[in-house]
Amino acid sequence: MGYKIAVGSSDGVNVDLKFGEVTRFLIYEVTDEIRLTEERIVTADVADQTQKQEACKDTGCGNGCSGNGSGCSGSSDVLSKVSLIEDCRCVVCKKIGFQAQKQFEKKAISVFDVECGIEDALEKITFYYNKIDKHESLYAGRKEK
Repeated sequence: MGYKIAVGSSDGVNVDLKFGEVTRFLIYEVTDEIRLTEERIVTADVADQTQKQEACKDTGCGNGCSGNGSGCSGSSDVLSKVSLIEDCRCVVCKKIGFQAQKQFEKKAISVFDVECGIEDALEKITFYYNKIDKHESLYAGRKEK
């Protein structure tokens, strides 16, 4: 049985966006192979909330949002993005904040904070899940350095 991985990327090549910066998620389906199956766009209302939060952080509007998910609709932004990809097994971004991590944890979705090429990230994550799903050691067959 396959699973999906959501990736935050600005260029379709690198994992280079923080969760809060993502305007679209690339959805990869993993079966016998890994393939890009769709692109999910963050809706305008969520993007507007993200822009408001960034502006508040930059200008210090006094609502205390500070980019931590409170004030300026920050937590609803997180919830909207989480629900957009809740059918995925994991999400991969450059950085995923505490509020988002907690929401993903509630839905049993793994988070990976990485900054590398998408191909490299997917290779390592699918290797990890392949071992876990087969109840194999992650270290079996590896040479010690």
